[in-house]
Parts: sequence; C-alpha cells; structure tokens
Amino acid sequence: MKQVAGTLRLDLASYREKQAFAQFGSDLDAATQYQLNHGAHMMELLKQKRFSALDVADQAIAIYAAKENFVDDIDLDHVALFRDELSAHMQKKHADLRETVRNGKISNATGKKLQKAIKAFKKQFLVDHPNREEKIDLEATAEIAG
Repeated sequence: MKQVAGTLRLDLASYREKQAFAQFGSDLDAATQYQLNHGAHMMELLKQKRFSALDVADQAIAIYAAKENFVDDIDLDHVALFRDELSAHMQKKHADLRETVRNGKISNATGKKLQKAIKAFKKQFLVDHPNREEKIDLEATAEIAG
C-alpha cells in the first residue's frame, strides 16, 4: 500500500490547491486541467460507503489503476462502479495477482501483469457500460411517458 499510495497525499494536496485556484481563473493550461481531472477522479475512487471498506489488496490495485491513468477518462459518476467491478474481477479472475499485491511490493513484472489485467478489464467495462447516462435517461423517460 505504501508503494502505490506513497505520493497520494501530495497529489491530493496539489489537486485541492489547484481546485481552489481554478475557481478564480478561467484560463487553465493543459497541465493544470490534467491535474484537476486526475485529482477529481482520485477523490471519487477513494470514496467508500460506510461500513463497506475494500480489502487492502483491492484498495492498492484501485489506487494503482488510478495512478497509471486507467480511470481518468471514465465519467466521474462511474468511477466507484469501475473500482467495485475491478475489485470483483480481480477476485474472480486474478486471485493469485491479488495475493502477490497483498504480500509485497509491486515489482516490474507484477506491475506489467496488473496493467495487462486492468487494461483488459477496462476494455470490457467500457463495452458493458456504453453511454450509461443515455440508458438511464431513456429508462426515466419511458417511465414518465408510460
């Protein structure tokens, strides 16, 4: 956990500082926009429901995925869903990799395996959840009309 979350506190402090600064200015450079987007996604990823904390291995994998920019292009409303489904996916299909993360540092080889597993999961996640807001809006519209 220390390895993946090592710079997390500094990253989030920088995000909060830039977030406060961004309220006063409208023209932001690309680096600042990236940091604001990345920070917002990290904050969403870290939110957990009361009395339902993730296992430490799943937390480490989720933070690793976010730090490796797998989460930045997912809609903010779906970051928690992505995290939860990633956790379930890793438990079912990559239990050995989860145990490796739980038991020690993430080596280069383990990191490559994690990136491959997360990339495959994300691809499937995007297929399973295309235009999720549109589906919800269509269902709401059908209920109102029906």
